[in-house]
Amino acid sequence: MPTLDRPRAVLVTGGARRLGREFCLAFARAGWNVVCHYQHSRGEALETCEAVRALGREAHAVPGDLNQPDAIAALFAATVAVLGQAPDALVNNASAFEPDTGLDFSPELLQRQMQINLAAPLQLASLLARSANAAAARPCVTHVLDQKVFNLNPDYFSYTLSKLALERAVALQAQALAPHVRVNGVAPGLIYMSGPQSGENFRRASRVNLLQSATNPADVAKSAVFLAENASITGVTLTVDSGQHLVPLERDIMFVAEQLAPAAPPGAA
Repeated sequence: MPTLDRPRAVLVTGGARRLGREFCLAFARAGWNVVCHYQHSRGEALETCEAVRALGREAHAVPGDLNQPDAIAALFAATVAVLGQAPDALVNNASAFEPDTGLDFSPELLQRQMQINLAAPLQLASLLARSANAAAARPCVTHVLDQKVFNLNPDYFSYTLSKLALERAVALQAQALAPHVRVNGVAPGLIYMSGPQSGENFRRASRVNLLQSATNPADVAKSAVFLAENASITGVTLTVDSGQHLVPLERDIMFVAEQLAPAAPPGAA
């Protein structure tokens, strides 16, 4: 496989906050330049870029609305413009996480989450593939999933459907884009407070896994770096969740944490 004579660069969608920021920093620590996509969080995207630059790497904040195919194409074009070439890796981290059930199912909600969680990642990967034939090295796409796809419960019904489809697309798109692009997935467990969670609920829920300890977001981010840098891996998903996917539950963990986990001791994560 050809090697690069320039710094590698990654595009991270939803890179301004939370796990997206962790991806940006993990790639920067590994020597990559970073394009941090954002939609509304411009200030936080600029802060993330400053943190990347403090690590000695180049960083660019690029806006884009993942609800619109034309805007997605513009986002990719802007990324190529600021880098001077297509990125060497793409981390599809941005996600819509909205509550519903199979009983109060809304086609409009499903369509919105399918667009952001499925169509946008696939479109960006396809755009990368179209620019990859003349690239000096084979780029890597990492789709960010959720351990829920391996541990089903019916809460967050439409969100789960969108992530199930994206999980199936990992192998399918790896086949479709070979040999020019590698496609993999990372499936995190519970790593941040979400939805209606309280701090105490999160502390309990984050320990309902085989290791009985919270999953470090930095470990999830380092997994994406590993996939991007290992040129022999494609079509696989790494589950980074302290074994949460091996603890089946009838409901999302935030709704049953109090029954399943004792209160966290003082000072515990």
